[in-house]
Amino acid sequence: MSDTLVPAIEALGERLAQARAAIAPRFIGQETVVDLSLTALLSGGHALLVGLPGLGKTRLVDTLAVVMGLQSNRVQFTPDLMPADILGSEVLDTAEDGRRAFRFIEGPVFCQLLMADEINRASPRTQSALLQAMQEREVTIAGQHRKLGAPFHVLATQNPIEQEGTYPLPEAQLDRFLVQIDVEYPDLDTERAILMATTGTEDAAVTEIFTAAELIEAQTLIRRMPVGDSVVDTILALVRACRPGTPEADASLGDSLAWGPGPRAAQALMLAVRARALLQGRLAPSAEDVAALARPVLIHRMALSFAARARGESLGGVIDRIAGRVTGTLEVAA
Repeated sequence: MSDTLVPAIEALGERLAQARAAIAPRFIGQETVVDLSLTALLSGGHALLVGLPGLGKTRLVDTLAVVMGLQSNRVQFTPDLMPADILGSEVLDTAEDGRRAFRFIEGPVFCQLLMADEINRASPRTQSALLQAMQEREVTIAGQHRKLGAPFHVLATQNPIEQEGTYPLPEAQLDRFLVQIDVEYPDLDTERAILMATTGTEDAAVTEIFTAAELIEAQTLIRRMPVGDSVVDTILALVRACRPGTPEADASLGDSLAWGPGPRAAQALMLAVRARALLQGRLAPSAEDVAALARPVLIHRMALSFAARARGESLGGVIDRIAGRVTGTLEVAA
């Protein structure tokens, strides 16, 4: 590791500690959710927040936008939402001299942090409008390629129990999300702190810690962090062990999976383990980071077989079991 890289990583770690401290008064508890959200941003990726209504997902995204210095927009996905409502459209303008010309009006996707609220409520046609934006950071409208903001991130939310009138995201779009973040109920002490902090006359203020340019620099620095050969081998072993019907499939897998993760899952792990190590004040990732991130990185890139569902298996349990065997950890950390 170069002499200049170590101080840069340490300085970024200090800034990230300040960012976490700025988020804490607005999104109390749920440190794992905050860290995974920051991991997605630092890795240059997108995140899918899955949780029941009222758990603070929207509040978290709003707070992240301010703390990280990102210009944000929010879209409430509904069955009647059209692609043009997200991307924008061309309108015909008439000038004073009578000449007519088309003028493009940007949609909410032209921002740096887009919150796609209840993304599975929109039709597949509208969901697909985000595919090019999420992968290529640009959209094509009326034959013209239009660049999006830099950086560009999508934080989408889903309600795990309300499935009536929804359209499940296709596997190709789920694979665009770096991580799936499960937002659980708070514990008793956390919920008590939430009540005291949010039912008074004043809400907790939030301050900007990063700018958009500084976040881009942080994303570049993350990619320069060294990853040991043993960690790379662990990532590859984990991803390949989750692919049913292949020679490297885990011996305990059996017929539990219908399909497994592709190469994009390994790429996501390579970036995410660096970000997690940095958030925890370390200069390089370890096998522990791979084990901790196995579930959020893989769970939306795999599917249980019909037989496994009939046996009552859970996808998270399968991932934890394989990750524990591959990484040599008896218990997977959150």
